[in-house]
Amino acid sequence: QVHLVESGGGSVQPGGSLRLSCVVPAVTYSRYCMAWFRQAPGKEREGVATLNSDGSSSYIESVKGRFTISKANAENTLYLQMNSLQSEDTAMYYCAADPSVRLCSWVFNGDVWSQFRYRGQGTQVTVSS
Repeated sequence: QVHLVESGGGSVQPGGSLRLSCVVPAVTYSRYCMAWFRQAPGKEREGVATLNSDGSSSYIESVKGRFTISKANAENTLYLQMNSLQSEDTAMYYCAADPSVRLCSWVFNGDVWSQFRYRGQGTQVTVSS
């Protein structure tokens, strides 16, 4: 199991912004799915955003228009820009990557976290006044 390394978490006030980063393996895959998950205390892990090798991105409804997933190829880094943060966004955030594009179709519909080949150990985001 290759562990990805997330960074950028912290504590912010409601309405604030954070940018999470995740260094992914420097392995060239022609096809891939990358995703951000989060898990709040007492809740199940949920998919937040996906980005596949076709350049398509998807988000859960609650973060649409506020979060943006992107990838810097030269830096092998996946990002999650989070704006207009709300208390409900408080959670541990995890990144994941896999050479299977099909996983991106399931991220919001099932427990696919364990199916990702590369997974991070999380970075904490706390939104509080």
